[in-house]
Formats: sequence, C-alpha cells, structure tokens
Amino acid sequence: MSNPVFFTAPGSLGQVTPGSTFVLEGPEARHAVTVKRLAAGEPVDIADGSGVRLIGTVIDAESGSLTVKASEVVHEEQPDIRLVLVQALAKGDRDELAIETATELGIDAVIPWQSERAIVRWKGERAAKAHAKWQSVVTAAAKQARRAWIPEVRSIVDTSGLARAVAAADLAIILHEDAKNPLRTVLEQSDALPHDATGSPREVLLIVGPEGGISPREVTRLSDAGATTALLGHHVLRSSTAGPAAVVLASDVLGRW
Repeated sequence: MSNPVFFTAPGSLGQVTPGSTFVLEGPEARHAVTVKRLAAGEPVDIADGSGVRLIGTVIDAESGSLTVKASEVVHEEQPDIRLVLVQALAKGDRDELAIETATELGIDAVIPWQSERAIVRWKGERAAKAHAKWQSVVTAAAKQARRAWIPEVRSIVDTSGLARAVAAADLAIILHEDAKNPLRTVLEQSDALPHDATGSPREVLLIVGPEGGISPREVTRLSDAGATTALLGHHVLRSSTAGPAAVVLASDVLGRW
C-alpha cells in the first residue's frame, strides 16, 4: 500500500536531503497525528504540491507537529501534455464532484466557467469563497490520490475569457453530443501529441458545459477561437461525469498512463 501524503508549503522541501529531518506543522500535522494517528516508525510522504516529494519515516508525532526522517527526496516532472478541465458551474455541487474526480484521475489544472446556461453564479464575495472551496476540493483529492502536484484552480472566466484561453491552448476540445467525431479520433489526429520545437509542455483543454448544455452561440464563439467539438460516447453524460470520463480517455490516448 502506498504511503499517506501530507502537504507542506511550496518550496519548503528545497533544503531536505536523504538522511535529514523535516518537521511538518499546522493543520496537516494535526490531521496526521490526531486523525490518521501516525506514530513513530510509520512510513509517510510529504509533498509540497509543486512536484517535490519527501519519502520518509515518522520519528516523532505530537499534536501540532510531525517529525519525519527523509529516506528519499523525489522531484516529479509535469507531464509533457497537460490536461486542463474547463468545468462550467453547475448546481447541486456537481461541478465540485467533477473536479474532485478529475483530480484523482490526473487533471493538471481547472478553469471554472460561467457559461450562459449555468444556473449557479459566482459574484462578489461568493466568487472568492467558491474559488477557495474548489481549491480545497482539488487539494484534498490530490492528497487522496497520493499526488505530488496540486492542480491549479485558475480564475473564473466567462465565454469571452474562455475564448481567449482556447486561442492560447495547443488543443481545445468541446465535449458535445452533436459532434461528428469521437474524442479518441480528435486526440489521435491532433498535432498536440508531440512536443513543440522548444520541448515545452503542451496544453489540452477539455470543455464541459452545464446541465442545460452549451448554447449554440457559445459553440460558435469557441469554435471560431480554435476549439474542436468531440463526441464523448453513445450516451449524454452529466456535467459531473463528462470531465472525468474525458480525462480517462485522453490520458490513455496521450500516453499519460
């Protein structure tokens, strides 16, 4: 069984080397000691959310701190092709379920989308709280999945902002029930598969609409910006299911798994 993972601040593992000790403090340490009940001698991973993972053994556990002796420090690179889930806001926490599952499956970033037909609205103080909640959801899911990277929850966009993101991406795919080509075909025939000339990672946007679907006007706007429509399967999936299903298929086709 893999070691449990607890997160520390980005960059805080920079001076840790095999054989040295690291003290985890704060809420994560309290969770490790009081909830997980970790004790001296047990294996544990400490990750900084930015790709650095300390693999070690607990040597002391108190209510407010966890002292770990490092046996190995691993630097995990980002994948060559990054998957970004564009998730339209949805009612009933379906959007949070989508990003949680997609994080466990390996999504690299999330973009909240205020689409035309979305019932939920992020405005004012609620927007900041909702964004923080999404980041908390993906952080918890990354911990559950034993990931060293925590996906970034980017700023919310309207359709105009999403069109700009589409134009900047290497490949943007609208998951749509009226599309002609299957998602697998769109991915296999895309030139987003290899590196570009500089070796920089490429970015694929997977765009999921709300419960009411993506409006024809939005499809046209995003297509004009460079997006391609794709059919995910024979059945129309809920907004909470479509994104994770697309992540699974894309990860397989793009050789990420």
